[in-house]
Amino acid sequence: MSGSLDLLDRLLAEEAELQFSRFTLDDAWELGGRLRAAAVAAGHPVAIAIWFGPQRVFHTALPGASADNDAWLDRKHRVVQRFGHASMLVGEEFRAKGEDFNTNARLDPGEYAAHGGVVPIRIVGAGIIGAVGVSGLPQEDDHDLVVEQLRAYLREQRAG
Repeated sequence: MSGSLDLLDRLLAEEAELQFSRFTLDDAWELGGRLRAAAVAAGHPVAIAIWFGPQRVFHTALPGASADNDAWLDRKHRVVQRFGHASMLVGEEFRAKGEDFNTNARLDPGEYAAHGGVVPIRIVGAGIIGAVGVSGLPQEDDHDLVVEQLRAYLREQRAG
């Protein structure tokens, strides 16, 4: 259980850290391209998507990814939209309480998946404006790939 609490603490810290002063459609294109380049370099068979609200504004699939990965992205994105937190954080919050998301959330598991990989895009003072996600790797790896690229892009945005 302590490993789960450590993970929960890390996810909460990431949420507090990963906030933009601005994020535009051009930023979505740039971040999506960076995620794709990182996934290609690592040989990851993933699908990548970025949304502004409900609108998907970036999407790509790499060799080895399938339509199943797109369905996972949609299900994880619905969790972010409904709960206002990263899909992995939502799943960890349920597990930390000894609950199963698929049972205790009382949502259709065919429509919602509290698995790692989709992270909200937050604007300081404005809240969540969208989300970015990856599907195709183990859930923590999906999540970490997104966070790594969000962190790097945010750092460059602040420096520039």
